[in-house]
Amino acid sequence: MLQFSMGALLLLPLWFGGLAIGEISKDFSQCLDFFYKRTPPQGITAAGYDPICQRYKNQYRFASLYQRQHRAPLYSAYILSPADGNRPDVSWMYEPQLESRTADPNMKPFPIPQPLYWRVKENQAVFADYKDSGYTRGHLNPSMHQRTMDDRTATFTLTNIVPQRKGSNAGTWNSLEREVLGRKAFCRGQMYVITGTMPYRSGAHQINERVSVPEYMWSAYCCPSYRSDLPGYMKPFFPTYAAVGRNDRKSGEEIVPVDPNVNAEKQGYDVRRMSLETLEGILNTRLRMPVSLFKGHCKNKE
Repeated sequence: MLQFSMGALLLLPLWFGGLAIGEISKDFSQCLDFFYKRTPPQGITAAGYDPICQRYKNQYRFASLYQRQHRAPLYSAYILSPADGNRPDVSWMYEPQLESRTADPNMKPFPIPQPLYWRVKENQAVFADYKDSGYTRGHLNPSMHQRTMDDRTATFTLTNIVPQRKGSNAGTWNSLEREVLGRKAFCRGQMYVITGTMPYRSGAHQINERVSVPEYMWSAYCCPSYRSDLPGYMKPFFPTYAAVGRNDRKSGEEIVPVDPNVNAEKQGYDVRRMSLETLEGILNTRLRMPVSLFKGHCKNKE
């Protein structure tokens, strides 16, 4: 995800077709229902990325676009459904098929059996990468956005996780996740969410010299069918809305300005709310790719 001095040409060619083997394919063919109009984001394309249909207990739970070299996802896509219980206390998991396409298609909990450990570690993050790193394990698909206990448990895979500063993860970004959760009450149907990361322009920013650290987090949702009696203050947030959050206090302010009046723990981890079109413009400039997150900009009602 990093090393971008040559631009996004190293990041992100069109989606390729082809037969899927297990749960990792080239086109999310097994889990297109997690995308609006069954269409993954257009323009975000690259060799070296693995579309993962995240599977737990033999059911698909959400989708992630994963980069082996940097051992982190670029984004996760899911359908938001408010949790019916608390955050689960579960073991973190890994994706066996990143080690072998013939492996079990279900995510598996750590610890990894010793004969497999070094092969798994080559292709993805492991629990030890985050220990004493100064970063928290930041969910792209947060557990609070998933209804059942099994759906929430499935979010605790490191293929859905990026290194995130505590001030963002437990502070400003958490507040955004709760805001989006509250807007689900105004949706009459499904709310499609894509949450991802934005790399540094150049240079390696990693934990343990293995896992890439994002400079920014971003998220957007699509609610194609919503209440006709929206309160006036809520109308700007439908059918789409988006945000970008800082994950580095030292970053410039051209994308997200810093509010000097917030408390010290949150300062520098500001989140800027914006339209879908504004976010796509930022991604287009930053990644140098014509990014379109939702087909037709989510303007066709279901």
